[in-house]
Amino acid sequence: MLKQIQLRVNGQEHRVSVDPETPLLFVLNEELGLRGPKFGCGMAQCGCCTVIVRGQAVRSCVTPVSAVGEREITTLEGIGTPEHPHPLQQAFIDEVAAQCGYCLSGVILTAKATLDANPRASDQELRDAMSGVMCRCFTHLRMMRAILRYAEANRQ
Repeated sequence: MLKQIQLRVNGQEHRVSVDPETPLLFVLNEELGLRGPKFGCGMAQCGCCTVIVRGQAVRSCVTPVSAVGEREITTLEGIGTPEHPHPLQQAFIDEVAAQCGYCLSGVILTAKATLDANPRASDQELRDAMSGVMCRCFTHLRMMRAILRYAEANRQ
């Protein structure tokens, strides 16, 4: 049964008419046209669908839209623009850390949520947080350099 649901995504209010059990990922992609979060495994294991909800990295492929309520949802599109990338996105650009880009929502938003919660996270804590996000292009070293570059800049 369809229901009107109010969402706040990337600072904007949206009303959608969907089944409340619809995965948040499908609402973001199909109803709102956002392409940052991707469908990867559908089982919350690869991280491609990651968004930030209430400061936490959340796997949107297994999160029913009704579970989010009116909490702020941030997608990759919500942290920066091509003209003004977020400093973490800029670090990825500077390190040439992105290849195909499929995992970037998971990588960047997981790193951001981790560092927002703990700006002084150790290298090992960052590696542990990132261990649940899969990248098939094998740019892990460049991605970690970008994350550590961003972390270091924010520690000063």
